[in-house]
Amino acid sequence: MAHRPHPYVTIPHGAAPPANPSPSAHDPPLSPINLWADRRHNAYTPPSSGSTQPRISLDVPARPPSRATSAYESETSHISFPEPQLYRSSSQRSSRSSHRPSSSVIALSHRSSRSDSLLSPDSLLTPTQLERGESRPLSFVGTPESTARELSSELSDSTIDFEEALRKFQIGELQDDDEEWYRLVPPEARQVLGPSEVQRQSILFEIIKSEKDYVKDLELVKEVFIDPLINTSAVPQHRAKSFVREVFSNMDKILEHHHRQLAALFERQREQHPLIQSLSDIILDNSLHYQNEYEEYIKYYPLAEARHRSEMRRSQRYQYFLQQCSLDPRVRKRDLITFLSRPVTRLPRLLLLLENAKKHTAPDHPDMDTIPLVIQILSDFIKSTQPGIAASEDKVKFWNLCESLNYQKGEIIDLDLYDESRSLIYQGPLSRRYKTNMDLHWADLHVALLDNYLLLLKPEARSSTVTKHHVVSRPIPLEYLRLGQFDGSTESRKEKAEEGSGILERVRSRYRQMYPFTIYHASSKMSRRYTLYAASENSRQKWRAALEEALGIRQVRQASNMLFAPHVLTQGFFRFAALGAAYGVGKGYTGRINAATELSSGSQRFIAVACTSGIYTARRGEQSFRKLLTLPNPTCMVSLPAVGKFFVLHEDGLYSYSLDLVGRAALGFTTEQTLDASVEVIAEGVMMFRAGRIGNRYMGKFSLPLLYTVKRFLQVNLYAYEITNVSNTRQSTYSVVSSLRSFGDPLVVPKDAYSISVLSRHIVIYSEKGIFLADPTNLSVGLRTTMLPDFSSADDNNLPMAGLKVRCAAAKPLGVLRCPNSDELLVIYDELGCYTDKHGVPARSSGYLRWETKAVSYAHRGDYVILFSPEFVEVRTVHTGKLVQVVEGADMRRVDVGLLNADMDNATLFAMRGQEERGLVQDMVLELVETAELRTPRASEVPGAWDEFDIL
Repeated sequence: MAHRPHPYVTIPHGAAPPANPSPSAHDPPLSPINLWADRRHNAYTPPSSGSTQPRISLDVPARPPSRATSAYESETSHISFPEPQLYRSSSQRSSRSSHRPSSSVIALSHRSSRSDSLLSPDSLLTPTQLERGESRPLSFVGTPESTARELSSELSDSTIDFEEALRKFQIGELQDDDEEWYRLVPPEARQVLGPSEVQRQSILFEIIKSEKDYVKDLELVKEVFIDPLINTSAVPQHRAKSFVREVFSNMDKILEHHHRQLAALFERQREQHPLIQSLSDIILDNSLHYQNEYEEYIKYYPLAEARHRSEMRRSQRYQYFLQQCSLDPRVRKRDLITFLSRPVTRLPRLLLLLENAKKHTAPDHPDMDTIPLVIQILSDFIKSTQPGIAASEDKVKFWNLCESLNYQKGEIIDLDLYDESRSLIYQGPLSRRYKTNMDLHWADLHVALLDNYLLLLKPEARSSTVTKHHVVSRPIPLEYLRLGQFDGSTESRKEKAEEGSGILERVRSRYRQMYPFTIYHASSKMSRRYTLYAASENSRQKWRAALEEALGIRQVRQASNMLFAPHVLTQGFFRFAALGAAYGVGKGYTGRINAATELSSGSQRFIAVACTSGIYTARRGEQSFRKLLTLPNPTCMVSLPAVGKFFVLHEDGLYSYSLDLVGRAALGFTTEQTLDASVEVIAEGVMMFRAGRIGNRYMGKFSLPLLYTVKRFLQVNLYAYEITNVSNTRQSTYSVVSSLRSFGDPLVVPKDAYSISVLSRHIVIYSEKGIFLADPTNLSVGLRTTMLPDFSSADDNNLPMAGLKVRCAAAKPLGVLRCPNSDELLVIYDELGCYTDKHGVPARSSGYLRWETKAVSYAHRGDYVILFSPEFVEVRTVHTGKLVQVVEGADMRRVDVGLLNADMDNATLFAMRGQEERGLVQDMVLELVETAELRTPRASEVPGAWDEFDIL
């Protein structure tokens, strides 16, 4: 090392040498301040210009000489810091000019740096602490009027060759062992300061050094990891940029803030070294600017780490890429997780440094006003990020659980696991007892409570780090989950002896107390009832609290975000006698509701309700019903405004009325006798009928199809008619005119046929034997021999299709509908559903959907299918069968089943049992109204929202 001339300092008489000479590089570190420091750092000497840097190659074209711009690289180059200048008197400058370096601007170069290794307050400095009674230089004794600024100037005057060391420190050319405050200050200068001030200056220097190392590490992440990752094929190119955003988040924005902060710190150091007055004002100013960026990064960090680890598990190319990155000497055996965690630990580390600086700051120092403010800001900010970190960690646990799930083969289950609002509320081990012919067996389960489902899982350890969870029972939606007994008496479980135990331990029986609780499915109270066992009473109560909380949150969330809102149309008017009521109690009341439909005549809209005593009408939104027709037990009604017809099916047959007269009678402008005079008897002995349109076009000009079945002596016939528009005829409105035109001879259908629907241009007939298709315009051709679904390929070589065939044969078909924007069909049964292609062959690997309740009827509304059962109404998506809403009630039934291909504008009407009073039960009519998402506009989107504040 070249000889460094010492500055001229007058040593007063009686001064003693320092009791503790300059410490060596082997001083023991460190204290609790170093909690976040990377302890794996090794000293590194920057390679010479001729050394060869490791090159990352993943079989892709070589990179151009200039660095490629990554998603995190700004348009401007790195900030260049001027050469540090130490200010001295003019006489010193002239006398020492031969030792001064040139004053050119030197850009910061990248070198290997320690990851913020921090000294404790006891070892940061005090290489030359003065003992009691030790004299000081006369120039500082008895001069209380000397200010801190004058002292700094005098100390700077004593620094000669240390200016060059400071310059090398800022540009990163100083050896790691020399990057300490006491090595950049002459020993004579250290002797004139008190121990507390020496400690404070060392801490301030550590703040600057840790900031420099932090910036270097963030720059290294970009140069060594991000840029090569984008320019190579370590991650597929179509998702490389999204992967960088997910893993590295907004690290580039954080780096920009710290470039500015480091520049300000270096400038202050050049101005005031070796006695820096304050750094808190710089930290305070910058901390107010980068809090938003840190909040975003810290809260997302657990997700970024999980994304990185997930890619590590699935991609060998990504593993090889990281191995190549680790060969860079600047990385110094640190993995990517260490670099990703640097922004997370930076602010807590800075906070500890400031707290230690405060301890060694004089009470009358200006920093005593600023440092507490900075400490309070950083402390509050770090505390505010903890809930976000905890939420992200829970999200990571949830993702790991989702990736480990193993479902039963065949069933299609859409748990909506990857929705942004999905969360894991509680999970833990529970046990279940199975009864066999000879004995009781215990099974250890892993139960996971999500915000929408409860999962009963069987864990299986595949390796030390991989565990699969088999879904042993169908997931229970929280809408159907009910809690049973939670205070049952304990039961004893016999434990097996541990491996390696003695013979006596194996023979001796060991028992453990288990604490049971019961849960069950609301639609299958007996068949899906589960008794689970916790290991302790505390665990059982935790499960109870978690379940109650999850059910309460789910109920409130579903009530606030209903896709189809039930709206009551009538309540209290329709009543019928309760089961077991006294004879004659229900006399004089309407009876149970069988059907309901909407009517429109002119500009008026009505609701028509059919019950056992007849048909009643009222204006929509009103409760004052008027009896329209007295008919024996009407069961189905259809209103067709396009042809002005109102069809009614009752015990005597299928009748047609003038819709205009029905509207007038509903308003009281005409009598029931006048309405009866317009009746057209279509057929008697009709079992069922449907009217409407097929596809998106009418079968003829001003016409609609009418389909009905009539039971004859030994067979059931299907009739198809075209409903003509009689509005252009000259016949009187009150006259009876035939408005039907037959399509041909009737078609013989199975005797057990119970429903009719349409699919494109075909009629679909449902019976216990299956689903059949027919052409309504040419019934003489008969039923197609191909059934729906087509299981002709089901054999021993196609086990999934064979299993689906068995399930469908045991179920009752309800309908067939086409999936929107797809060629697939969804075949709906009472207990399940399956997808087929346009030819009727099962699709999606012959998978099937299972409903949570046994459906009786259904309705199709756009992308959703609505399944009706007596106690529940399920709303599911057509494409995946995802359960999105559940409506609970009593004796619920769809009452508007007569219309073919109902438009989206038509309401879906259903009836539901109401309250019971004095032996009479109220029957209500409700409609499912599709809702729309509420969006609150921002103030900037509202015109003139801030006009009143222009005067400010």
